[in-house]
Amino acid sequence: MLKDIHNPVVDHIIVAVVREGEEKEEENKWGVYLINLYDKKIENVLVSSKGYGIHDGENVKTTTLRHLIDEVLPGEAAKIEIIIKDVFGLNNEYWVSFYIGKEIYDKKYIFLPESIREEHLTLIPHINKQGVMIR
Repeated sequence: MLKDIHNPVVDHIIVAVVREGEEKEEENKWGVYLINLYDKKIENVLVSSKGYGIHDGENVKTTTLRHLIDEVLPGEAAKIEIIIKDVFGLNNEYWVSFYIGKEIYDKKYIFLPESIREEHLTLIPHINKQGVMIR
């Protein structure tokens, strides 16, 4: 029955959009990272990413991308993809699924339009670069 289905809570994963470039000409370089805060490795990490929203009064959708990361060790980060500033005005969604042992976990992370801005930047743990994160 429905009450017998176990849905483990994901509370030790961070998805962060991080500024990659330090120099003025590199300020448009951004990356998306997954950070494992569990004390165990996570395996078979599947990340589905897409953007959607309204731009210039019209509905816009980006292509859905899928990324597979074999494993992320405890306290480490893995780069998911690069991201361009042009899509910061859209909802940027990352659906993350992974295994710890034989148990599967999943969670959706959504960066809302214009949430990736200078005034929201903070130091991202385990990467030591400026960015915006969702836990």
